[in-house]
Amino acid sequence: MSTTGTTAGSLACVLIANRGEIACRVARTARAMGLRTVAVYSDADADAPHVQACDDRQHVGASAPAESYLNAERILAAARAAGADAIHPGYGFLSENAAFARAVEAGGLTFIGPPAAAVDIMGDKARAKRHLADTDVPCIPGYDGDDQSDAALVAAGASVGYPLMIKAAAGGGGRGMRLVDDAASLAPALALARAEARGAFGDDTLILERALIGARHVEVQVFADRHGNVVHLGERDCSVQRRHQKVIEEAPCPVMTDALRARMGEAACNVARAVDYVGAGTVEFLLTDAHEFFFLEMNTRLQVEHPVTESITGFDLVEWQLRVAAGEALPAAQSDIRFDGHAIEVRLCAEDPAQDFIPSTGILHAWHAPERPGIRIDTGVSAGSEVSPFYDSMVAKVIASGADREQARRRLVEALGELGALGLATNRDFLLHALEVPAFARGEATTAFIEATYGRDGFSLPPLSDAELAVAATTHFLALRARAYAASAGVAPELLDWSSTGELCTHLRYLIDDVEHHARVLPLGGAGYRVDLGDRMVEMTLRTYAPTALTVLLDGQSIDTLFHLLDEATLLVALPRRTLELRNLSLSAPETEEAGGGGVLRAPMHGQLLEIDVKAGEVVTKGQRVAVLEAMKMQHELLAGIGGVVASITAMAGTQVAADDLILEITPDTASEE
Repeated sequence: MSTTGTTAGSLACVLIANRGEIACRVARTARAMGLRTVAVYSDADADAPHVQACDDRQHVGASAPAESYLNAERILAAARAAGADAIHPGYGFLSENAAFARAVEAGGLTFIGPPAAAVDIMGDKARAKRHLADTDVPCIPGYDGDDQSDAALVAAGASVGYPLMIKAAAGGGGRGMRLVDDAASLAPALALARAEARGAFGDDTLILERALIGARHVEVQVFADRHGNVVHLGERDCSVQRRHQKVIEEAPCPVMTDALRARMGEAACNVARAVDYVGAGTVEFLLTDAHEFFFLEMNTRLQVEHPVTESITGFDLVEWQLRVAAGEALPAAQSDIRFDGHAIEVRLCAEDPAQDFIPSTGILHAWHAPERPGIRIDTGVSAGSEVSPFYDSMVAKVIASGADREQARRRLVEALGELGALGLATNRDFLLHALEVPAFARGEATTAFIEATYGRDGFSLPPLSDAELAVAATTHFLALRARAYAASAGVAPELLDWSSTGELCTHLRYLIDDVEHHARVLPLGGAGYRVDLGDRMVEMTLRTYAPTALTVLLDGQSIDTLFHLLDEATLLVALPRRTLELRNLSLSAPETEEAGGGGVLRAPMHGQLLEIDVKAGEVVTKGQRVAVLEAMKMQHELLAGIGGVVASITAMAGTQVAADDLILEITPDTASEE
């Protein structure tokens, strides 16, 4: 990736109006070009890595985005205070806010993004489609009218046909989007989409589009300058999505041909020309198996997945942004742009795939990002970072490049197997599994991939293997031994694992996925260990040990493990294909079982309780929606774990709740379970 090291035109100091990995990413290139960088931070981010990555810092308010990263006046005041002459908005927050772009320019600063007029048009999906009506850019049939009443949208739904997609006109990133299969589901989906769009973008205008099930989501990276030059840098396939948010992205698209790329690239450039675009933009399409493509939207900013384009072109897109913003011409003409190899990116998110990908919050007690050939990791976290409920759940991007798609895929699998993020739930294990599903490995994934692969029951890992349990138990034993040794006085290292009574076996008892497991760890001497699992035994040799990582040799294979001993009874451990929180039941205090079992509904995370849909005394069925919680910029439906009668409601709609706060209780009713 080329960065010349020379300052872009007249720019000298850039304020990065964002946080997390994208703020770190922009700072890296800007500083390499000799620019001074300024970070902004909220109360929650005072010690965040992106603040440390910049030359200067400016506090912009409380943790809630509306009081900090979404507060245009405070961002502009911070830029003035720091002496910045340009603002890079990253993605999300104010990056596609036309009023903010205008305010930046009015304040005598350079907005590192497109003209406000282009943001205005393309930032509204309905207006964008109307603007392109007279061009040759094909659009998906749908409704983008001004009448936003339920009656008008229901009538339009019947005309568009099912299945259809509801979308927020003013935003993206999966917020305000709902797939609707039939007319009966439309009205409640409209309510959820409106509320989510209003909360994320301050605008609850919706559009409807025909849902093209089984198509690919393919986007084209475009760039334009103030000298009339417009180019595309190829496409990215972003078909693997959950909740309409991208999970795995790659370049090039596995089914792309030179002729199709030329057609899509020209259409994308025409979209940019139609709005006199300047800077980095992405034109998104749905691509059918017949190689027909339809315009979805244009994102008037740098995309999360831009690294895969950088990997196959060799260009630094942030450098391009800075140079174009400074008035320079594009660094390359269309004929200069070549594509070499393949790149795949995954988004590592703080979420629980086993619980319908619900976001997770907490302290990242241990973080390990492997350094391997062909691997790039963009992140805004480090060990000790807190993932708060105020912001997006993504904590890192892992990008693998290779000479071909299979090499990139294998490198990505190997890197994820070594990556560790301990302290909160992440989707690492899901990503590993998805990358090895045959349909994905063959390059056949469409937007239906996750549902087709995991079905309505969602993702679950295969049963725990003997080897995984044995390595985890040995890791726990060694971590406990290290803690005891550190607290001891005058014990020679040679006496570790020695006992005057002969064999000394440590019994560990775990409850994993509702199954009780017993493991007896026995040191064999010479760094060897045997784990008795009842009627099975596993032996291994310890090769290396560090305070948070170890390597064992088992059946001729080297296995790396990252771990964190949370307390005497609890170990957090990342194995090559599985992340576990192990609690030794022999040491931990027994947990009191809640009365009602699955009838106790608690808040899964910090957030605002928007709705409670039931009343005390009401009969509910298992799986029925009983409340709606807003957290991490998304709305989450909370479902009844059992059927029965609502015995009590503790929380109030419209209030903030903390993780594990009691919301309501349901008295079981066998009849309602059927």
